Amino acid sequence: MVEKFNYYLITLFTFGNLTEKHKGTWASLLTTFFLFSLIYFFNVPILIITITLLIIFVYSFFAIKSCLVKFENDDPQEIVIDEFIGQSIPIILYEIFHTDRSNTLTENLQNYFWFFLLFRLFDGLKPFPIDYIDKKFKNEFGIMFDDILAGIYVVLCLVLFMVGKSYYF
Repeated sequence: MVEKFNYYLITLFTFGNLTEKHKGTWASLLTTFFLFSLIYFFNVPILIITITLLIIFVYSFFAIKSCLVKFENDDPQEIVIDEFIGQSIPIILYEIFHTDRSNTLTENLQNYFWFFLLFRLFDGLKPFPIDYIDKKFKNEFGIMFDDILAGIYVVLCLVLFMVGKSYYF
């Protein structure tokens, strides 16, 4: 029972098996729309979402470790919980620190679209140290941490953009 739950969690309830190609991209896009819906349509408090994501993040290490033997390679494409967590990082940090709610729904959707594009860019290009983590650690840590770093890179880009915008515009 626990093993089945772990498998469904790390594949986002078999979402990773529904598409042949670009499973990480589809999972990131699903995550973006899912979080956008929770925050802007269902008005779920950011604190509740953040706590839930932290619990999922911590449990994901155990779930990946328990299921990794079922897959043929060290970083299987079916495991998409890492994209879910990595894509969530810039979104949640933006929502936590973006207390000015003056943006329209369309502007917020555009921001989420940029989060998605930047995350996929960094996850695909794998700049240092993402490439190092991806190549060196072929375990649950490596599976999760390269996407976490990609999410942190998105946050750094957003911070640089906001600082630059406040000084130059």
